[in-house]
Amino acid sequence: MNLQKMFEMQKALDDRIIKEKGLEGQDLLPNLILALQVELAECANEWRGFKHWSNNQKPRTKVSTNVGANPENAAFFRCENHYCGENLNKDDFKHLIDPDYEICPVCNVGDVTAFRDKNPLLEEYVDCLHFFLSIAIKKGWEDAMSLPEEGFVEMKKKGFEGGLTGVFLEMKWMLLNSYMSKDQSTKKTSFSLAWALFLSIGTIGFGFTLEQIEAAYMDKNAVNHQRQQEGY
Repeated sequence: MNLQKMFEMQKALDDRIIKEKGLEGQDLLPNLILALQVELAECANEWRGFKHWSNNQKPRTKVSTNVGANPENAAFFRCENHYCGENLNKDDFKHLIDPDYEICPVCNVGDVTAFRDKNPLLEEYVDCLHFFLSIAIKKGWEDAMSLPEEGFVEMKKKGFEGGLTGVFLEMKWMLLNSYMSKDQSTKKTSFSLAWALFLSIGTIGFGFTLEQIEAAYMDKNAVNHQRQQEGY
């Protein structure tokens, strides 16, 4: 998973939001922490494994999103037809992804997501990833998200103590501690542990590959740009 590339993409999105919403100079960290807590809850809701009162505890991993056979729908986001906005061009994305793309990332996501099966669990998971990246950028903790793969191999062997629900709770506690602790070193360590648990949940608990997570992040990042374009 190319974290450096994702940091660049997330910073570009965050900077755009701050500029377009007039948020310069404001302390947005509390909002980011709370937003991540909310997204983690939404992710758990799609996982459903903690719902002992329900007969349906299977993760929601497939929802059909076919918008129909109307060719106009298929082209809705195509920038060559000016559906992306007249000011959107390759220069808007030149530092984020491969500059040799044929159509802009927003167009690509619009076409792809309109006709494929969506994975709600994966989408909620990468929504959380967006806020992990934003918090790390805000605090200068990018290095706290660089973790050795060996640790995940060992965790996979041992399994999750307390089950996946227990790992969720520990992760959320670590995340809150990264904000509430009075000690700066403890804050960063807690954030790093929260991130490690989050990756473990995704790769070991949910069975996502790092490649799947990165690809889903790229898709959702472009969707978020498109939402800003539409005045979200």
